[in-house]
Amino acid sequence: MAAPDANSAEHRLIATYFAPLAKHPGALGLLDDAAVLAPPAGCDLVVTVDAIVGGIHFFTEDAADMVAKKALRVNLSDLAAKGAKPLGFLLTLALPKSVAEPWLDLFARGLGSDAELYECPLLGGDTTRTTGPVTVSITALGTVPKDTMVRRSGARTGDVVMVTGTIGDAALGLELRDVVTAAKRWKLDNRFNYHLIRRYLLPLPRNALAEALRLNASAAMDVSDGLVGDLGKLCEASGVSAEIDAAKVPLSEAARAVVALEPAAIQKLVTGGDDYEIVCTVPPERLDAFRAAAEAARVPVTEIGRIKAVREPPRFIGSDGKPMLFKQTAFSHF
Repeated sequence: MAAPDANSAEHRLIATYFAPLAKHPGALGLLDDAAVLAPPAGCDLVVTVDAIVGGIHFFTEDAADMVAKKALRVNLSDLAAKGAKPLGFLLTLALPKSVAEPWLDLFARGLGSDAELYECPLLGGDTTRTTGPVTVSITALGTVPKDTMVRRSGARTGDVVMVTGTIGDAALGLELRDVVTAAKRWKLDNRFNYHLIRRYLLPLPRNALAEALRLNASAAMDVSDGLVGDLGKLCEASGVSAEIDAAKVPLSEAARAVVALEPAAIQKLVTGGDDYEIVCTVPPERLDAFRAAAEAARVPVTEIGRIKAVREPPRFIGSDGKPMLFKQTAFSHF
């Protein structure tokens, strides 16, 4: 958010809604063309970027504060998977003319709330117009002690495959909003419907687990495009495979209710996007320490399989003892 002309509408927008969020001294009050940062001594800088687009990653009628929080949280999820502590973020916000100031005010309040909650202050960015939908791009920065970032490429034969939280809720939440007959078909009560929709609308990044991952995991990544596809990316980077017991993949009560009515829905759960959980591999000798650290951080973790010494996509074994076949292993924009 390089400082525009002091008399421009953009200057007023930045000064009103975003300068109050730039609490890090290196942000220079958003009055300069760049921020100035000095990572803590002995630390590496970890950088990630993700964008969310109206009509693709959120519905245009979604509340602005929820849009802001989702934009930040999907990036915080990447930092968590790398074992990194948040340092700050840069924001690029593209707005159509139809967006009014009440929307901006709510957006800024939601962003500021999560910036404080996750101790990840705004450092700068850019605002611009678009003829398309609202687009929010965030570049998040974090730090890890030197040479300790958890990569995708560290999984080794015999490592235990673990996953946080529950899988597939967001994919079901999206279908509830996108397909008018889904709620009736699944016969879910209001509590389950709310849970699934909320999981799509607002991810829960696992930053509380970052240190435990850094100290114990051999490889990790966040599950943004579906468990099957993202675990496949991790295995490919590591030159290994995995065998997963599909029955052990953790599901919420709501997701289990859906699968009870539609057993084939398990395919959607393990290949759908927007979970923002973490899949990781842990050497057996580190497993007890990892479980204890996860419990202390109040992050549920579940063992779902093992790493195998072959170069091939992971195998998910169904309840019939046979490998599951997937039409599509992950969400893809293209």
